[in-house]
Amino acid sequence: MDQSRSSQRYQAHPAEDEGKLVAEILELVRLHPRYGYRMITAKLRQRGWRVNAKRVYRIWRREGLKVPQKKRKKRRLGSSENSIIRRRSAGRNDVWCWDFIFDRTSNGSALKWLSIVDEFTRENLCLKVDRSITSEDVIDTLAELFAIHGLPNHIRSDNGPEFIATAIQNWLDQLGITTLYIEPGSPWENGYAESFHSRVRDEFLALEEFEHLGAARRLTKAFRHDYNTCRPHSSLNYMTPSEFARSQTSAPARQTEPPHPPSLSPQPQDKREGRGDSEGGRGSAQTLENTMFFTQPELS
Repeated sequence: MDQSRSSQRYQAHPAEDEGKLVAEILELVRLHPRYGYRMITAKLRQRGWRVNAKRVYRIWRREGLKVPQKKRKKRRLGSSENSIIRRRSAGRNDVWCWDFIFDRTSNGSALKWLSIVDEFTRENLCLKVDRSITSEDVIDTLAELFAIHGLPNHIRSDNGPEFIATAIQNWLDQLGITTLYIEPGSPWENGYAESFHSRVRDEFLALEEFEHLGAARRLTKAFRHDYNTCRPHSSLNYMTPSEFARSQTSAPARQTEPPHPPSLSPQPQDKREGRGDSEGGRGSAQTLENTMFFTQPELS
């Protein structure tokens, strides 16, 4: 036809659902501003879209969407035998990890969150916020979790005063639960807790302003529900932690009969033992003695 081949161009025709897809992507981006295009693709599939990640990426670039990349420092493996590399979780309820994360209300008052995560399923078992959390509060929280989920084989933590309290150590030892303490100054050895706190900080604490403790508790409850039941997890093949947990069986437990919890009544020689290490009552003894959590309840 006496025309140069390079002068011919194909005129692309957008799909009929292109407009609805773009609107859905922008809505998800507004709800989850820290999600990348892969997470947005997983959320679209949760909503019933049959969409390819490359198509979402093309729209993502065209709309100028971008999540700032974090600069990550390289960490050495470390020498602790209790790190996540040398002591991996073998199944559900094998290793739980716990740690604290801090923030403030709009008037500057301190807030403290206790988080407990099942390392195998990535499920957040507890995200408790208060002005302060002592070793007695930790014991009360663990008693409630043991009644719901059963006893784990190990609990991994740092060497914070709430975790090395004598009351907690003695109680966990009598229940047959091994404490895995990481090396001091090596938070990467408790990597699953640090990873979860990174998501909490990036997707929750950095986006919310807490007027008071009640608002912090309400928003924390909503975030925990969204994290466990709605948020796809990349390490779980973009399943939600709750969905993945339902498909897994618990790790083999130790064949030991757990004894009754020790009395936490104050002892004269231990009354002033360390900050946050009080073995006094404040309701803990009564709570534990009235909680029958040693026989795992039937779960529907």
